[in-house]
Amino acid sequence: MVDTVSPPRAEPSVLDEMRAWPARRWGSAAGIAALTVVGTAIPTAMIPTPVFSRDVPTTVWAWPVLVVTSILAGLVAATYVARRDTDEGGERGSRLGMVGAFTTFFAVGCPVCNKLVLIALGYSGALTYFAPAQPFLAALAIALLAWALVVRVRRERSCPVRP
Repeated sequence: MVDTVSPPRAEPSVLDEMRAWPARRWGSAAGIAALTVVGTAIPTAMIPTPVFSRDVPTTVWAWPVLVVTSILAGLVAATYVARRDTDEGGERGSRLGMVGAFTTFFAVGCPVCNKLVLIALGYSGALTYFAPAQPFLAALAIALLAWALVVRVRRERSCPVRP
């Protein structure tokens, strides 16, 4: 008699886990992503309004960064919204997500319209030092949100140890 041993089952990937999300989770992600775009683009004057203005035009990369970070923020937020059958930990994932979303605001905003930057660096300092750093802030925001999403999705299927 031949004894066959089945190979160990591979852990589902983050994408496999996300494919199993219910429709309401995807709807939550889309809605939160849209709100994130509007909630960031209006005060940073990427969407012109009579209330907010920009002294420096929006950069070429600002809209793609805002769209990517908004999608990631929506996906991270959806990990909290749609599942009711697990006790989700993920405290680290939530902190990374908040920092990533906050960093996006500085990355895509007008360098001389941000009061905090003007107080810290002045007008010429904002243009000389902060504006060139914004693409790095954008990359950091994307990385933090992507990592937060991975942490949150991986922890969803983990089995917490109860004392």
